[in-house]
Amino acid sequence: MEYRQLGGSGLFVPVLCFGTATFGGGNDFFKAWGSTQVEEASRLVDLCLDAGLNFFDTADVYSTGMAEEILGQAIKGRRDKLLISTKATFAMGNGPNDQGSSRFHLIQSCEGSLRRLGTDYIDVYHMHGFDGNTPIEETLRTLDDLVQSGKVRYIACSNFSGWHLMKSLGISERHGWNRYVAHQVYYSLLNREYEWELMPLGIDQRVGSLIWSPLAAGRLGGKYRRNQPDPADSRVAQGGSPVPSFAYDEAKLYDIVDALDAVAAETGKTVAQVALNWLLQRPTVSSIIIGARNEEQLKQNLAAADWNLTTDQVKKLDADSESPTIYPYWHQRDRPTLNSPPKFY
Repeated sequence: MEYRQLGGSGLFVPVLCFGTATFGGGNDFFKAWGSTQVEEASRLVDLCLDAGLNFFDTADVYSTGMAEEILGQAIKGRRDKLLISTKATFAMGNGPNDQGSSRFHLIQSCEGSLRRLGTDYIDVYHMHGFDGNTPIEETLRTLDDLVQSGKVRYIACSNFSGWHLMKSLGISERHGWNRYVAHQVYYSLLNREYEWELMPLGIDQRVGSLIWSPLAAGRLGGKYRRNQPDPADSRVAQGGSPVPSFAYDEAKLYDIVDALDAVAAETGKTVAQVALNWLLQRPTVSSIIIGARNEEQLKQNLAAADWNLTTDQVKKLDADSESPTIYPYWHQRDRPTLNSPPKFY
């Protein structure tokens, strides 16, 4: 398993990270992802560690804390062998202070995550989304305090806009506080908007990316085919997709699947493995979060990291997945000598 530096930090993480949103199945949304319990979760953790994957991602809102609890049970006795990423910000109750990135909520959330995970520290602590109601200074000072206390090792964000992230980094630098070293983002062959602003920002500011839903909620897994009904057992069909249907063009999906089929035939790999490996060739990508409902799915996903697409194969997938660029990015790309795009190869 290859390890990469997480942004500008000194922490190295495996290129694949195991996501635990499939643990628990505590409500209808997460039941569509999976309902893995402790015994099976322990086996999946074993498989990951045997393959060199020692990075596990979760969040307090995954099945309202159940995913953290199950992960905590599954890693009992081997906390020192792995890295844990979890998140806060989203609602964990009905009260006005049960959500957001305020000092009140973050301290409460961190303590709750530590208790459920059965640990006294979190390796990477994410703001699950941007809170526009709380002053950024309050959020970042609280996170710095959590790092100084030893309860958190590194801080990161998720689903931020470019200005959210850049303003946060500027405030951290001005005050000498710990800064976001990573950004957990949605990025796939089906949706490449991450490349427009967040990727160049990540390159410039040394913020590594952790990719969620790299297969576009399973749409790039090989089961979605032109002129065929969508699989009935999918997260999409069961209402558990984190990627809404309005976020992509259906015709474009099938064009991309055709390209993946062609490259899969060349490489002898599965469609999903090709889609995951394409992401591993992209700038700023530190780790890809993979999920699995069972051992076979996990083994298939783990096999995406021990080989590399050729440059020509990457270029083919780039071309077949390209989508129209919105303003001001098309205007900037018309002047490459002034606005050099990231080098992808």
